[in-house]
Amino acid sequence: MATFQFRAKDADGNETSGQIEAGSRNEAIAAIRAQHLLPTAIGEVKHEAAAAPAAKPAKGGRRRGGAAAPAGANDSSKKGKGLNMEIKITMPKFLRGKIKTKVLTQFTRQLATLVNAGLPLMRGIDVLKRQMKDPQMLEALNGIAESIASGGTFSESLTAYPKIFDNLYINMVKAGEAGGVLEVVLARLAEFAEKSEKIKNKVKGAMIYPIVVLIAAVGITGFLLVTVIPKFKQVFADMMGGQELPAVTQFVIDASEYVQNNGLSILMFVAGLVCLKKIIGKTEKGAYLFDIISLKMPVTGTLVQRTAVSRLTRTLGTLLSSGVPILQSLVIVRDTTGNRVVSNAIQSVHDAVKEGEGMTRPLAQCWVFPPMVISMVEVGEETGALADMLTRIANTYDDEVDNAVAGMTAAIEPALIIVLAVVVGTIVVAMFLPMIKIISSVSGGA
Repeated sequence: MATFQFRAKDADGNETSGQIEAGSRNEAIAAIRAQHLLPTAIGEVKHEAAAAPAAKPAKGGRRRGGAAAPAGANDSSKKGKGLNMEIKITMPKFLRGKIKTKVLTQFTRQLATLVNAGLPLMRGIDVLKRQMKDPQMLEALNGIAESIASGGTFSESLTAYPKIFDNLYINMVKAGEAGGVLEVVLARLAEFAEKSEKIKNKVKGAMIYPIVVLIAAVGITGFLLVTVIPKFKQVFADMMGGQELPAVTQFVIDASEYVQNNGLSILMFVAGLVCLKKIIGKTEKGAYLFDIISLKMPVTGTLVQRTAVSRLTRTLGTLLSSGVPILQSLVIVRDTTGNRVVSNAIQSVHDAVKEGEGMTRPLAQCWVFPPMVISMVEVGEETGALADMLTRIANTYDDEVDNAVAGMTAAIEPALIIVLAVVVGTIVVAMFLPMIKIISSVSGGA
């Protein structure tokens, strides 16, 4: 029997850790799952007593009595070191970061195709290992193949790599194994990841142009204030002989002097605001407040809301159609929404369903969900086609996200161009007004 150190999550998403004795790693995973826990990391505790120096007789001739205590202490120390080393081996440092969604999606799609074509799971994984270029994914596939070869299931093997395969992925694979439709579930997972990535890329793509214009506006304004305006100031001082400058010109010159004298302070202030936002965002109340603000922003709020509804309904619909129990599906959705307002609403739905109620009432109590979504969920519950109805909602909101992205882009682009034109135009006019005044005075004197 070996001792295994593990970390796991319960049905409510709470993390726990401990040790368990089992004959193999797969038996340990099975024992943990029998306690209704989902293992997220597991490693064998190495006992190194046999290699410890304390195993040799002491010089004083004492074979057991006097050397027993130091040997025990050394064994305990070695045991602790062995545990830490084993956890590092089980979860290498380069596996702690998430791999690209494109890599995981491509693997899932190809594995679904191979399994659907009749290839055994192990044979399909071996084929994909040979063409895998991503080192993190290749390392994971090697470990998964070894685990399956030693008697573990595919879903159990995935739990050793929580940074690559999340709870959504693992639970859907487990449901597919139980129902004998693994290839169908893998295809659904690939489709889900592709659609989620498509929405994400559309939102990112829509923000590229406004961000570029904003950076250009800040850069041009800073260049003019720091480099160009001081030269004009000297020219005006020489040519106007102490005469009062136009109000706009004086304002621009004062702004230029302020930026020159306090440039470092401005940068430190901006950096401080960014750090403060991150610190507040790590607190529960602060993160909740920022999530509310993101949903109620004038231009982007509608986009964030529709994206959240689309992601939630597609995730929940995919889980239910794959055979994952409703309560477990709600826990997974709650932890993957990315918005605490929506997460709290899903927690209320979970509690209501657990008590034997429906999903409609707790959803209606959250302002994030439009009446159309609540009505369609209610129809899905009454007709027993909730998974299909949730997928339809997701498809509808995918289209609305596209429209929201197009509308936001159409509104932001001209607004930023107008702002840039106003700022640069104001600086140009401010510099030309004194020159016009000088020319007029020279003409009048002549």
